[in-house]
Amino acid sequence: MFLDEAVVEFISGRGGSGAVSFHREKHVPRGGPNGADGGRGGDIVLLADRGRRTLYDFKLQQKFNAEDGEHAIGNKRGHDGKSIIVRVPIGTVITDIETEDQLIDLTTHGMKYVLCKGGKGGKGNQHYTSSVRQAPNFAQKGAPNERILAKLELKLLADVGLIGLPNAGKSTLISRVSSARPKIADYPFTTIIPNLGVVRHRDTSFVVADMPGLIRGASEGVGLGHQFLKHVERTRVLVHVVDCLPVDESDPIENYHLIEEELKLYSEEIWSRPRVIALSKLDIIDGSKYNDLRQRFEEIGKPLFPISAVTGDGIESLLDELSHILDTTKEDDEIPVLMPALKPGDDLFWDVEVKESSFLVVGKRIERMVAMTDLGNDEALRYLHRRLQRIGVIDKLRTLGAQEGDLVRVGDVEFDFADE
Repeated sequence: MFLDEAVVEFISGRGGSGAVSFHREKHVPRGGPNGADGGRGGDIVLLADRGRRTLYDFKLQQKFNAEDGEHAIGNKRGHDGKSIIVRVPIGTVITDIETEDQLIDLTTHGMKYVLCKGGKGGKGNQHYTSSVRQAPNFAQKGAPNERILAKLELKLLADVGLIGLPNAGKSTLISRVSSARPKIADYPFTTIIPNLGVVRHRDTSFVVADMPGLIRGASEGVGLGHQFLKHVERTRVLVHVVDCLPVDESDPIENYHLIEEELKLYSEEIWSRPRVIALSKLDIIDGSKYNDLRQRFEEIGKPLFPISAVTGDGIESLLDELSHILDTTKEDDEIPVLMPALKPGDDLFWDVEVKESSFLVVGKRIERMVAMTDLGNDEALRYLHRRLQRIGVIDKLRTLGAQEGDLVRVGDVEFDFADE
């Protein structure tokens, strides 16, 4: 089953907590702290795999959990959690549903992307020794995991896209020029899913996609609508296949302009790409009608190739032209993939917001710092307070009017403000 969209929940592993431990050995009367670190949580890693053709597997499994890191025990470090590698088809776009940000576009075989990073393991108490704190009685908890509810959207990667009304002859054409064997019949909407085929012509090869037929209103989602049009976004050249003798006796020129208008309404950038017209089913039209129709199409100004996918007439000339266009189209001129701009320092950003009856401290770094603190340990709380003081959070709260005992929230944790 071809499936080109899926909603999947990905959850990385939580870091294991560090240990509080002290060195104990015979004849060593004053052993110091030796608590080990917790293990790191497993990552969720996406891998583009040319062996995957659809997103159907994600209909069967809609949630992925990486393994948590193990807690440290005494002076023994916790084991790292196992990461999960999730294989997706080439051309899969990942979008965070909650923020609507596009995260990654996996366009190359073997391309990897860490979607959810596992939490760091907490540090053992041996890391907190100093000249004034020689026997720390606290350790760091493991860092929380990451969760992303993601939309996976497959946009086929092809060099050439075949577009046109239903039953225009696209499926017959792709079956003629490649080894693809789509369903073919004499009624509209034979093709309801895209078909890919590899064309080997002379000394070159390229990928052709036979797209489901468009109808009026497709740019607004009518019929197969956007489900079809999104796959056209990845093609470098479009072949507009026009039935020269439609069964419904409609005018081929009007049919051509109908599809062109829908394409332009959807995206002018796609509409402006190189295009050739394949006037199909040449074997069933008589000479006088064909000559008149050809003259009308030539007035459009696009390269015209009368073809018959049944007899093979005109196919070689069409493939020669497509090979030439692809050869003259530089790789750098391929369809750009929009990626979200990276924001250096996002992880270090923090701020304080004044609410009606409280103060809210926001920022991944601060939230992670609090989540990794053992809030039931007074010594750990004092250490957290000093870190917040050094960063400037306490001064910012004081500047905004925080008084002793005021409510301060960081993530899901609430504190009473204290100057000392």
